[in-house]
Amino acid sequence: MRDDWRVFLTDAGAVIEDGNVVSFGNPTRERRVVNAGGILADLSHEGLIAVHGADAQKHLMGQFTNDVLKVTPELSQVNGYCTPQGRLLAILRLFKRGETYYLSLPRDRVEPIIKRLRMYALNAKVTLEDASETLVRVGVGGPKIASDLARVSSVPEADNQVTQTQNVTVVRLPGMTPRFEIVGDAADVKKIWSSLSVNSTPVGADAWMLTDILAGLPTVTGATVEEFIPQMLNLQSVGGISFNKGCYPGQEIVARTKYLGKLKRRMYLAHSDTSLRPTPGDDVFLAAGTATDAQEPQKVGKIVCAAPAQDKGFSMLAVLEIARADEPLALAAPIGPPLKLMALPYAVDS
Repeated sequence: MRDDWRVFLTDAGAVIEDGNVVSFGNPTRERRVVNAGGILADLSHEGLIAVHGADAQKHLMGQFTNDVLKVTPELSQVNGYCTPQGRLLAILRLFKRGETYYLSLPRDRVEPIIKRLRMYALNAKVTLEDASETLVRVGVGGPKIASDLARVSSVPEADNQVTQTQNVTVVRLPGMTPRFEIVGDAADVKKIWSSLSVNSTPVGADAWMLTDILAGLPTVTGATVEEFIPQMLNLQSVGGISFNKGCYPGQEIVARTKYLGKLKRRMYLAHSDTSLRPTPGDDVFLAAGTATDAQEPQKVGKIVCAAPAQDKGFSMLAVLEIARADEPLALAAPIGPPLKLMALPYAVDS
């Protein structure tokens, strides 16, 4: 986190640990206003990669699951980055400022993804840089946030659309209520934050993560690298896969799953009243009593991501065996906390 931005957030009441905003002093209240009131969140816990050069577009087009040719300063998109075996190394949002492409993704994936993209660049005229502390990013959301934001910036009208106002980029994100990511120089973002804070509540990273989870937007962290193919994480349902573009690592697996295979696992939204936080990669089991005593404990899925829920327990995204999703489920062990499935905000094409 940039020093000038850290000072600004600290003066605003932020509790910062390891470069991440944990809360602004009242995490319980912060979670409860998610989707009900306006929220402001620092996004320093997320990473940012800058990609530029004469061959930047061509290089990214040959690496990601989506049609990068459609990304403009006015339109962003979700992308997956796979191994040749079709296993996800990262999920990212790709947007553009000027002639530079930016990849927004978890902080722990920045260095590995830069290294891999450079490995495949060969003689291409492309430069990749860690821009996590070059620009400041905040997330804002809420039923009235669009009108509040319109007082200080242009506002994209539809999901994934982008507006550019001087040095500030605003990306509209999917969500239960309108959500936006604001990207710019520290001085410009400070002015926007100060204006929006009149009617919105500053929140920590967990509260913002909760809005992503409730929107059904997955992520891949170091704990779940190469665990899932794109369709397991519903990327086809959130506009993260193009089935008409050229080759990219893992394309054969992704295409075969769509046209020739039958998807056996997919991602679900879930909740548990557990007091112990689920972590990415944790196993999901059939609950005790579902199987006979002679059978071994049956793992039927994995946690993708989790965050404290609005009232109690945790909300999470989990990849589960479709055939077992209607059976009683438990976290971490067959006798673990029950897992209740919730409705995703979009239809899933399996």
